[in-house]
Amino acid sequence: MEKNNDTKQRVLESAMELFASKGYAETSLTDISARAGANKAAINYHFQSKENLYVEAWRLAFERSLAAHPLDGVADSASAEDRLRGHVLAMARRITDPETREFDMIEKEHANPTGLLAEIMRKSIRPVQKRLGGILQELLGDQAQPTHVLLCMVSTMSQCIHIFLQERPGSRIAPRPPLGLDIESIADHIATFSLAGIRDMRRRIEEGEA
Repeated sequence: MEKNNDTKQRVLESAMELFASKGYAETSLTDISARAGANKAAINYHFQSKENLYVEAWRLAFERSLAAHPLDGVADSASAEDRLRGHVLAMARRITDPETREFDMIEKEHANPTGLLAEIMRKSIRPVQKRLGGILQELLGDQAQPTHVLLCMVSTMSQCIHIFLQERPGSRIAPRPPLGLDIESIADHIATFSLAGIRDMRRRIEEGEA
């Protein structure tokens, strides 16, 4: 049993690295088995198909990314503003960490869509969105509707993705002018910028403008 588990882990690790570097279509089971030092029969035994292996490889990449840069780096007792800053900083570190494969796989998936990751991404990201949504609801006040929360969530996270994906090695996103700032400073700017917009939206909601 231990040997089987070891083989399964080697296959999963190898698949994650290859899917991240080459994408789904360009990665074969032969490539994965060679890298893992396992035969194709072992891959089929543990994962049944290349499609299932692809999904499990992304799940592994996502879980490792969260473990390396946890969203709960700021205590729940901290202010909502500080928790938002902590969330943005964790996101920034996840995206820019050269050791994470989560965003490499996403970029390859966007370049050549398979649709295979859609469901696992929804399920995996939902708790992250729920946590951020709770922070934003607190910042926006009790009168805020789900649409207000969602708009603020999209606005905040879009800044992180747009700015920090360009910092990843080998990113295909068009380069921007260098900012000359470290990751922490950029994340702090995004949080400050977002908080200003959130405060204004709360004012408009409470005054009946939104």
